[in-house]
Amino acid sequence: MNAKDTQVYVSRVIGLPLVDAAGDQVGRIRDVVFHLRTGSLAPRVRGLLVELFARQRIFVPMIRVHAITANQVSILGQVDTRKFQKRDTELLVDGDLFDRPVPREHPTKIYDVSIVQVRNREWEVRSVALHSRTKVGRFGFGGRSTTEIVRWDEVPDLVLAKGRTAAHFVAEFSDMKAADVARELHDLDPERLAEVVHALDDETLAEAIEELPEDEQVELIQALDHERAADVLEEMDPDDAADLIKELPAAMAEDLLQRMEPEDASDVRRLLLYEEHTAGGMMTPEPIVLDTDATVAMALARCRDEQLTPALAAMVFITRAPHETPSGRYIGACHFQQLLRSAPTLQVATMLDQNLEALTPTTPLAEVSRFFATYNLVVAPVVNHLGQLVGAVTVDDVLDHMLPDDWRGIQMDAQRASEVTGGRG
Repeated sequence: MNAKDTQVYVSRVIGLPLVDAAGDQVGRIRDVVFHLRTGSLAPRVRGLLVELFARQRIFVPMIRVHAITANQVSILGQVDTRKFQKRDTELLVDGDLFDRPVPREHPTKIYDVSIVQVRNREWEVRSVALHSRTKVGRFGFGGRSTTEIVRWDEVPDLVLAKGRTAAHFVAEFSDMKAADVARELHDLDPERLAEVVHALDDETLAEAIEELPEDEQVELIQALDHERAADVLEEMDPDDAADLIKELPAAMAEDLLQRMEPEDASDVRRLLLYEEHTAGGMMTPEPIVLDTDATVAMALARCRDEQLTPALAAMVFITRAPHETPSGRYIGACHFQQLLRSAPTLQVATMLDQNLEALTPTTPLAEVSRFFATYNLVVAPVVNHLGQLVGAVTVDDVLDHMLPDDWRGIQMDAQRASEVTGGRG
């Protein structure tokens, strides 16, 4: 059932075991979470509501779902075990749709909903199964039951009502790039902004915050309650989260770090040790790190991870164990193009770029920019005095630090002015 355009009925998914990449059961599926979208766009499935063995219910995003079969749902990567909290703009298929009345000539209710994978790990609601019963006789006899499969947009509850509510903004944002979402947030009045921010999921909000001007990032994160703010910071790239935390009052910054998951907080704390305009202050601590016996096929599989930016996917790094930063001894780096030109069974360690030196955490911005220009790079390794890989700097990080501090705000205001004047100079 994991093939594109294969419909899966939610009633058959509920109750299935959820298993991780190792084949171990994590919990059981209890519901499917989705949200409405504007215009003719079908409702998008956000993820699964999963009940752990401890009876706690958590959210698993659809991007983690590898396959849905008749016997189980399998996932890749780690799951967040925090308790699921439904947002105002989210709906549950079982909890909110099953048995809901639908306007028809005879009494009609929803008894099932199908979802379909339309793109890689992106799912939408496709159709709705309705159950109707014709009017019974005077003494309760007669009548008959019928079933009907209809398109999602034939069910009023799945069509977003007209009006610019928070739900509309969230629906529109689901198909927009993070920079465009940030621009929309930038233009909202404070009251509407608070409503929309409250309705957004943590991941979308985190990506948008990264694209906002620095002062607006600070204002927005300070306006959230500390628990939500910590959740949003966890979803941000560690280097962006560190830059933002540096701008917060010391007491608030420490409180947020304490509330974050230990692993996420640890990454951010390490970045806070470095000056902002150095390789250490700009780097991400989550590049692709492989063992010395990794093959080209294994490296390419890691490069395909949808969570990686194109820049981070452009190079893999070989180290001794451990393979999380700070790693074991750094061995070298291999470019993505070299991997594409090589046989899948070859070891990556045999094709490292011998001319590529590593940056140090204290390398200043001016040297970093010259380094990128000299070697025509989009990503570069950062290695400490102990010979450990501690992170990687990407070209977008370099540009972000070379541009004026308020370049995002200037760009947004310029775009808005251009729209007002109809694009005329």
